[in-house]
Amino acid sequence: MKRFVEGLDRGQSTLFPEYLEDWVSEENPLRVIDVFVDELDLAELGFERVDPKATGRPAYHPSVLLKLYIYGYLNRVQSSRRLEREAGRNVEVMWLMGRLVPDHKTIADFRKDNGPAIRKVCAQFVALCRRLDLFAEACVAIDGSKLKAVNNRDRNFTRAKMKRRLEQIEESVARYLHQLDSADRQEPSLARTTKTTRLREKIAKLREEMKRLQALKARMDGTPDQQISLTDVDARSMATSERGSGMVGYNVQAAVDTKHHLIVTHDVTNVGSDRSQLSRVAKQTKATLGADGLEVVADRGYFNSEEIPAYEEAGIEVTLPKPLTSGNRSKARFVKQDFRYVAGDNVYICPAGERLTYRYTNEEKGLTLRRYWSNACLGCAIRQRCTTGRERRITRWGHEHVLERVQQRLDEHPEKMRQRRETVEHPFGTIKAWMGATHFLMKTLPRVRTEMALHVLAYNLTRLINIFGTGPLMAAMRA
Repeated sequence: MKRFVEGLDRGQSTLFPEYLEDWVSEENPLRVIDVFVDELDLAELGFERVDPKATGRPAYHPSVLLKLYIYGYLNRVQSSRRLEREAGRNVEVMWLMGRLVPDHKTIADFRKDNGPAIRKVCAQFVALCRRLDLFAEACVAIDGSKLKAVNNRDRNFTRAKMKRRLEQIEESVARYLHQLDSADRQEPSLARTTKTTRLREKIAKLREEMKRLQALKARMDGTPDQQISLTDVDARSMATSERGSGMVGYNVQAAVDTKHHLIVTHDVTNVGSDRSQLSRVAKQTKATLGADGLEVVADRGYFNSEEIPAYEEAGIEVTLPKPLTSGNRSKARFVKQDFRYVAGDNVYICPAGERLTYRYTNEEKGLTLRRYWSNACLGCAIRQRCTTGRERRITRWGHEHVLERVQQRLDEHPEKMRQRRETVEHPFGTIKAWMGATHFLMKTLPRVRTEMALHVLAYNLTRLINIFGTGPLMAAMRA
């Protein structure tokens, strides 16, 4: 006779293990969290209340709450209220916390008040990875990703959104006034009275909304980026990779080791563009690794020709594609890449085989530019595919040879772009999966940086456990 698997009777007596230690296996990641935090000098890192006060109610030691947060971010439990519940019902958390159950406000205040110290803990873990010689190759992939803030899109205003909203209100007021004029021409009745009263109420509400928006517009015009968010003042509207879409959030930058996929450096900014981020992140990564040189791979969104020469001076070798911004390609005309530069003769060779010689040098916006052209363009058979003017002119920047070396590295190693995608997009995908279909829980840029540091710490901890195993990793931490 077939049967189902049957559970025990809830009224039956059960003999549980006598010690909490028996519930946590030797391979449990909890033991790594416990050893890592115990090995930290929390006072040196800047945590508050490391030494208890002589009077007043006893406080929780920072190590207890730090362990709780690392456990939470490692197990997709980031809310302080959910962590409070886990402390009272989860056997693993009972083992980790010594059966302490702090209330949610104590848990939330710890994360809020110890932001710089928590970020230093994340940096301390990267230092541990460096001590274990995991960054020997000094090669990283850098990328950015937009993550949602608490702020809703309807509570964020840019100049375009404000203008569009005010125009919509003006159109609605005009429409209601027209309906009101039509109602006034009708015979007096209860229906007419009800309709006119309702229309006047709508018009009054819209005019109040217009006053509110005008006040917000005055505040917005006083900000450097002409943008304002009402829930999280630091959050900004940012475009995403999907055309026509966007979000109100933060731009998270990360430099990921290409060998072990560990996050070496990360930062959170409210600047939506990646173009100005590469220099800062690359130099910070090089300082973190303590390396004489650093190899960096990034996508075309980071290309900034004016900054690239400074990378080589700093010992940073970048590989990234140049964006094709010329409109000639869409018009089926030759672009600058179709012209070959001959350094020995200081000339360009055009697609028709003619030599474009150097003519003069001038400066524009602080850049030294050299001009090249040929007198053979008027009689050229393929001139229509090249230019509509008398001659095709080519401009060469004083540091163009540096950009050509970057392009040469990309041409010789096209697999670098695939390596970048496989390296740096995985951590972002993992962290977003841990966060779920939600947003950062904290407001303002400093606190969001603290929350991101906990995400990065949890990710790196998971990677290190997968690389070493629990036992060897704990031994390395104690060494």
